[in-house]
Amino acid sequence: MGRAFEFRKARKMKRWAAMSKAFTRIGKDIVMAVKEGGPDPDTNARLRAVIQNAKSMNMPKDNIERAIKRASDKSQGDFKEVLFEGYAPHGIAILIETATDNNTRTVANIRSYFNKCDGSMGTSGSVSFMFDHTCNFRINGEGIDLEELELELIDHGVEEIFKDEDGVMIYAPFESFGAIQAYLESNNIEILSSGFERIPQVTKKLSEEEAADVEKLLEKIEEDDDVQNVYHTMEE
Repeated sequence: MGRAFEFRKARKMKRWAAMSKAFTRIGKDIVMAVKEGGPDPDTNARLRAVIQNAKSMNMPKDNIERAIKRASDKSQGDFKEVLFEGYAPHGIAILIETATDNNTRTVANIRSYFNKCDGSMGTSGSVSFMFDHTCNFRINGEGIDLEELELELIDHGVEEIFKDEDGVMIYAPFESFGAIQAYLESNNIEILSSGFERIPQVTKKLSEEEAADVEKLLEKIEEDDDVQNVYHTMEE
């Protein structure tokens, strides 16, 4: 088992607490996917992926269809993906993915969280190099020969494949997403969910008291409606 497996295991313990918050985030993903490639999932690979994720979160079909319809309305504003970087107390690097329709508001909010929790907001590129940008797929593992699948996918950039209680996980570099999605779909392998993650190259172990300082900042950031994902270099 490699870094992706350990990262996935740790992240599973900190899933989105409120289902309504998860649905809000998925709703933004739907808007961005529809604005980019249209409302038809058959011709919009990104939208297909978002719908798979919505289903994996048990988002009702009606909610998904309403979100697509709203996103197709020309009056619906678009969300832009903006990355924020900085440091928490005790030298922990933090990377924040946001989807916002008001960047001025989001910048002000993120900066205030860092300031209130003795952190420091960084400039673009100040910590992103400490994380590997990866894509992942969770597929139905029934009848799957892992070794055979891994051999088939190596040419598509896959770096790690492993089983967990939710199925089979596949990890690869960010830029391999499209090729892997196309392979799985063309071979009728059921994709349960997919997405992107930023895996820290090195983590730092903190004392219980120091970790509490970092958690205070992470909680404030994660509660923000514009925030989609938060990654850090603190050892879980």
